[in-house]
Amino acid sequence: MNAKTTIRKVLFIAVWLCIGGGMLTLLLAAISKKNKGQCHDYTITIKGVQNNFFIDKKDVEELLIKATKGNIKGQPVASFNLHELEQMLEKNTWIDEAELYFDNRDVLHITVAEKEPVARIFTTAGNSFYIDSLGRKMPLSDKLSARVPVFTSFPDKKVLSAKDSVLLNDVRVTANYIINDPFWMSQVAQVDITPGRTFEMTPVVGNHQVKLGNGENIDQKFHRLMVFYQQVLSKTGFDRYKLIDVQYKGQVVASRYTGDAKIDSIQLRKNIEKLLLQSRNAQNDTVIKAIPVNGRYNIDVDSVDAPATDLPTVNNPDKHSDPNPRLSILSPAVPQGDGGGQAVKDKTDKPKPVKRQPKAVMPKRNEE
Repeated sequence: MNAKTTIRKVLFIAVWLCIGGGMLTLLLAAISKKNKGQCHDYTITIKGVQNNFFIDKKDVEELLIKATKGNIKGQPVASFNLHELEQMLEKNTWIDEAELYFDNRDVLHITVAEKEPVARIFTTAGNSFYIDSLGRKMPLSDKLSARVPVFTSFPDKKVLSAKDSVLLNDVRVTANYIINDPFWMSQVAQVDITPGRTFEMTPVVGNHQVKLGNGENIDQKFHRLMVFYQQVLSKTGFDRYKLIDVQYKGQVVASRYTGDAKIDSIQLRKNIEKLLLQSRNAQNDTVIKAIPVNGRYNIDVDSVDAPATDLPTVNNPDKHSDPNPRLSILSPAVPQGDGGGQAVKDKTDKPKPVKRQPKAVMPKRNEE
């Protein structure tokens, strides 16, 4: 290596050392100037759902003034511990995240993200609170009432047990699903918690209750209910059934009456025979009509085009393989004027012909 090459390398290194030293000097000077500077101004930005804020800029400003023990403007920049201020703001009930920084003009920028309530819960004692998407409790606000799903009959306890925590998580999962679906957000009026810690949904449209079970696979349960709405209730009307059960995988059970309508097949036959005997002894020419109460619809949970089966009736209870066929009511006809019978008698006690073919006609009793 000749002398010229060595000199060039030494000069090259010296130049870069001068440049690096100059940049370091400028950086230290800028830092020194910034630390000696004062806060010229501040801006507060709040992020929330659809601009529905439970905390406003004045609230954030008051928290900062309390933390800095004075006015924000005019305070030395070096006196602001931005990390501690962020932690202080995040301890607030309504604040999820906070971010603070100074720009090169010594303006303090405060950005606050609100917690988002996903459900309002009413306890058995009548108390009420919100929960956010993570299941954290939030108090009610005097400034705004959040439009979120409502859950009732939650246990009223200050310290939740393990079972209560599981129930609260089921509420969180169910509420998160409802609030993120525009249709169910409009259709769900409220969700009641039963003594068995399962959910029963009351809809906005339709005079029926929906048994949802717990929060497990809640998306599939609402999917089955949607299929039932599309394929059955859209044709029969939303008031036809009083109870719809979607808590069991792959099926929807509908009932025209509330309560448990399951009954043993042998007991079902006995009830029918008893009603038939009572009808024979009560009057002549009585028409009996079978009214199905419950129907089972097998639903493919992965397809909205899954077919729905017909309602089972009591005319052939052994037709279905289900060991517990659905209960049916046998309703005897009533005389004219009652408005609910199939057979009508005139003043001569002679039956008039009916337009509708009866399901069963009792044989006329021999006159003694």
